[in-house]
Amino acid sequence: MINEYNSSHAGLELTSDLAGEFPLYLYWPEDRSILLYSDSIIELLSDVRVPKPLKVSNEGVSFLLQSGVVPPPKTAYQDIYIVGIGDRAKISSVSGKIDIKFSHEFPFMNANRLTEDEMQPDEGLILQMIADATINRIDKSKPTFLFHSAGKDSNSIALALAEAGWQDKVTLITHKSRGSADESEVSAKIARELGFRHQVLHEVDDLQKEHKQAIEDYFINAPFPCTDNVSLAYPLYAVQVPELIGANIIDGGGNDSYMSTPPTKREKVAIPFAKLTTPFRFLRSHVNSESPLSPLLRTPAEWCGTGGMSYADTKELIIDSVNVQSYWNRIGKEREGMELFDFKTSILTPIVASELHIRKARNFADSISGNLILPFMEKSVGSYFQNVPEKYLFGRVSLKNKLILRNILKKNIDLDSDAIGKMGWTYNSPCIVSENLEFMLFEIDKCSLWSERKNAVIDRLKNQISGNGWSSVMASKMIYRLFLLSGWYNSNRFLK
Repeated sequence: MINEYNSSHAGLELTSDLAGEFPLYLYWPEDRSILLYSDSIIELLSDVRVPKPLKVSNEGVSFLLQSGVVPPPKTAYQDIYIVGIGDRAKISSVSGKIDIKFSHEFPFMNANRLTEDEMQPDEGLILQMIADATINRIDKSKPTFLFHSAGKDSNSIALALAEAGWQDKVTLITHKSRGSADESEVSAKIARELGFRHQVLHEVDDLQKEHKQAIEDYFINAPFPCTDNVSLAYPLYAVQVPELIGANIIDGGGNDSYMSTPPTKREKVAIPFAKLTTPFRFLRSHVNSESPLSPLLRTPAEWCGTGGMSYADTKELIIDSVNVQSYWNRIGKEREGMELFDFKTSILTPIVASELHIRKARNFADSISGNLILPFMEKSVGSYFQNVPEKYLFGRVSLKNKLILRNILKKNIDLDSDAIGKMGWTYNSPCIVSENLEFMLFEIDKCSLWSERKNAVIDRLKNQISGNGWSSVMASKMIYRLFLLSGWYNSNRFLK
């Protein structure tokens, strides 16, 4: 449903639900004559009152290149805004025009949790809440798939659904990664033990005609550009399993915001160290993206999940580009008094996790008219965990998180997350780039988003791919990113 506010209305304050299951999307044009808002981005962008083609924001694209994500409330579009986790939009009328003041307050600070004397988690209640948050969102007229792994999130959902007796109504689906990160066998074993059907998805290297068409369809229909490394895998999943199209799709993301995201050992060193590199950050305007020097020039906030091209390369690619360093400096300084766990979580989860990792799943579901279900982002689940004492969620010494879920899974299905270690749905984008380089370069070359000076950057990156080491990998990732953005810009239906 589309809501409208105009200058004759009284003041209004818009917020998202607590854990960001349903962000609000706003259309607020530069002339400030109208405000439309909805929790459906497809409905908002399709509304006849939103002029097409939409205009792309140079600032938004600058963020996508340099950071991989556009921080809310801004987006890749001019005039389109997002109100997500912790965001507020205070709306008023000023001289017949609509004014919006955006603000943000992260709602899951660890100091606000209950003490151990005040609350002990109820494991049975947690599983029941997860089951309810999933089942209540399922359209029973459609097939249902749970994207499943060896991890804590999807297995908690699988266990909750199994205890609710939903085995015959849900198919667990997993990605077969290369090497030691592959978790498809663990996934299959758990599916058998819990009584679910199970399907394996395979990584596609050599893109054939049907794969390229699926990618084209994705670019046409995905409402936002997304630079997540696994973005390209999703439309290829629909080629392998056509039943995904229009289906219920359950995803386990979204609980890091209230369970906390501990810094890694590397980040515990890098974030404080980044405060010392301020005098050298002018070099961001001069170093290449694939230079080993580039990560050393990050601000503390940028160590919380962002990364990408240097500003030197961004300037060559976009006319009127924006150096994003000032933004990351500002939000880092706003958090200077925070301890490291809150510092990282308050940046990573409402920005990077919400608008990169979760956006990847939202885009895929929107592109295939699927019904995306995010049980861990349901408001009652978020509200419960908001109060759970940190002892049950993460360790400040061990740097492990989701301790309560680890315990539930170990006790109920003998899944030892500590023994398994960190696995994941890896996607070998450098291999995809090398196998399909001409296809990707053609898409990049025909994109009018890039300036006439783009060739120098692209040729340099292309020449780096054949090398070895970090620079080669980074060059491949940057070509992959340029392809994702170019394909979206060239084909997206809202830009036509």
